[in-house]
Amino acid sequence: MNIRSPKISTMPSKPAKLRVIWLQGITCNGNNHSFLNDSSLGNLLETIEFIHHPLLPCKKTLKELVKKLPQSDILIFEGAYKADFERAGMPMELLLLTLAYKTKHIIALGSCASFGGIFKENDPQNIRGILFDKEEEHGLLKDYREKVITLSGCPTHPKWLSFVIDMIVQGKNIVLDEYRRPKELYGYLVHNGCLRNEYFEWKVDSEHFGTKEGCLFYAQGCQGPFTHGSCNKILWNDVSSKTRIGMPCVGCTEPSFPKKDLFSTKTYMSIPAEMPLGVPKRSYLALAGAAKSFHIKRLEGKLIDDNA
Repeated sequence: MNIRSPKISTMPSKPAKLRVIWLQGITCNGNNHSFLNDSSLGNLLETIEFIHHPLLPCKKTLKELVKKLPQSDILIFEGAYKADFERAGMPMELLLLTLAYKTKHIIALGSCASFGGIFKENDPQNIRGILFDKEEEHGLLKDYREKVITLSGCPTHPKWLSFVIDMIVQGKNIVLDEYRRPKELYGYLVHNGCLRNEYFEWKVDSEHFGTKEGCLFYAQGCQGPFTHGSCNKILWNDVSSKTRIGMPCVGCTEPSFPKKDLFSTKTYMSIPAEMPLGVPKRSYLALAGAAKSFHIKRLEGKLIDDNA
């Protein structure tokens, strides 16, 4: 009598999906809607499952989440933090601290969650980010700082969030800057990769929004030379960016956002009050003076002739 050995499957089992909780503070939902525009969202959802999400299918409603606060692999916090702001009847201070204790990674998603953002302007004393209050690191989650990854932006680029989640899924190390932003994403200035850099170098200004020609720094207050972010390298919808369509960068990834007088560059005797990051004032003035003495016809005309 032949007894056959049972067949053992050699097919590798799928790794368990990471458990994610998406919690909202005081928010406009901008980061949520940005995330839903990620072209790779379908692939991402193959690697994670939402215990709770405000819009996407998930295991628990907010009320169910609050009744029994579960463990998770990633806690995403969107919106500004205020201690007595409630979600499903629970004060945010208690809710966020408990979920932060029970998770492995925390993502501060958007400028409000990162530094306080626009909502902080309404109540500067009580509204802040979950780890940073503008430039100062004294947020609620200071004891969990090693878990926190900051993804500032108003809103955050969806591919920046996908990048971080994918790195966590693969167990890869994420190198962070002083604000705990991934250097792979925030090591650049928005100025890098801008198609208007030649106009910037030769001091050819754009006097109006929406034009294809000219630099937006001098006349329109573009914050690209001071702002960390890969907006001109990882394009929005894989197509464009603010500066490409003739809109100045407003510096939304920085702790100082939002600045007053966004669309103007403060000058003294026609000299910018603030030099581009890393550029010595004396060198800048020497180069600017030399550039202004030239007239480059190619840069002074329109890229596309409207009458053609």
